[in-house]
Amino acid sequence: MTTQAINTTDDLDVVTFGEAMMMFVATQTGDLHRVEQFVRRAAGAELNVAIGLARLELKCGWVSRLGNDSFGRFILDTLDKESVDRRAVTIDNTYPTGFQLKSKAENGTDPIVEYFRKGSAASHLSLADFNEAYFGGARHLHLSGVAAALSPTSYELSAYAAQWMRAHGKTVSFDPNLRPVLWRSEKEMVTQLNKLAFAADWVLPGMKEGRILTGFTTPESVADFYLDGGVKAVVIKTGEDGAYYKTAEGEKGVVPAVFVKNVVDTVGAGDGFAVGVISALLEGKTIKNAVARGNFIGARAIQVIGDSEGLPTRKALIAEMTMTEETATVSV
Repeated sequence: MTTQAINTTDDLDVVTFGEAMMMFVATQTGDLHRVEQFVRRAAGAELNVAIGLARLELKCGWVSRLGNDSFGRFILDTLDKESVDRRAVTIDNTYPTGFQLKSKAENGTDPIVEYFRKGSAASHLSLADFNEAYFGGARHLHLSGVAAALSPTSYELSAYAAQWMRAHGKTVSFDPNLRPVLWRSEKEMVTQLNKLAFAADWVLPGMKEGRILTGFTTPESVADFYLDGGVKAVVIKTGEDGAYYKTAEGEKGVVPAVFVKNVVDTVGAGDGFAVGVISALLEGKTIKNAVARGNFIGARAIQVIGDSEGLPTRKALIAEMTMTEETATVSV
């Protein structure tokens, strides 16, 4: 296994970790077994967030393990192209880079995705991948339930990183990103992911995820579940209604959704939302401003094929983000 030498003097705004896979997206609709042509992309929830933050000119580092194969080299090239720091990426000579097939969806329906990730290099993430100097050089850690679900050792890394970062005065965000198929049971998933949520400052579930994780059925009751456990702010994606937010100080509200005329690919919307919220909060914006940016970037992400292709640069964000009457005071 090989890693790059880490120069700890170049501090980061955000660090995150997880699995990246080569993604083959069908160029025609229909059953995947009948598709003859695909386009390739890099995919992965945490990778999407890292790319999105980097495009907004935040210094972002991504930690993972990639196989010593063409898929892994493609992902390394993607990281370089997107200016995501990859000094803490390990090249694994034993285990491969995972990949996935994704169907071409129509009319805003969710695409079918088939994963080939069992035994991948990233599933072997562990505490050995926690470099104190590297993580400590970042002011914020973003965690996802996907990385936590990869393996027991990857979960251990997630839990330790959250505890360590908060103990050292850093902020932590957590997107549950439920992947039930990767867990032995729903009970285990709920228990383990809620432990991570309570270790975070900002929790970003979808409403459906919130119901599964807390048993509550309204945005405010879901938010209160986490706030009562010590979380500082909860932002809940509520689909066509936009997003609900509530903070430990009692600030709460709803930010309307951004209207999308033509939904192309729904995958990556939640990652785009996380990019908006995290970047704005790190820039010192209000929680309302952060949620509005999250809504905007999430809406932008679903208008193109690919998980990260719709994530804007800072220049594009400033040029394109427009406000509804309810959010006229929100700034980009």
